[in-house]
Amino acid sequence: MPLAPSITTAARNAAANAVTVLVDAGSAAGRLRIYSGTAPADVNAALSGNTLLADLAMSDPAFAAASGGVATASSITSDSSADATGTATFFRVGAWDGVTFTPTFQGSCGTSGSDLNLSTTSITLGGTISVTSLTYSQSGS
Repeated sequence: MPLAPSITTAARNAAANAVTVLVDAGSAAGRLRIYSGTAPADVNAALSGNTLLADLAMSDPAFAAASGGVATASSITSDSSADATGTATFFRVGAWDGVTFTPTFQGSCGTSGSDLNLSTTSITLGGTISVTSLTYSQSGS
């Protein structure tokens, strides 16, 4: 029997909201961390040889309520001093308590058509990184 469940739009919205609210679980606003290198198989896997290019503060709450199974990030503060030089390939979004980052989900980076869209994926040490858009999409219909 194939495992391809179909859920209602209301269920997709509820699932997306349940994921994105975890970003606000820390005592501080959630974080968006952008990396270079090959993305780990999933967000539970450890980083391996990846370089942190940027660490951006999210709003609190980090995401607006989902519509059509898609939650769109509220405003994200630009990082005015990139941590390293490299090509942005993936990101992780998670909760932040001022010391510990707890990732909630990861996705791909690009300049359009990606989970995270940046003005450029070419990051330069000390440069400014600006987010064009960030969404979390819940599949199932």
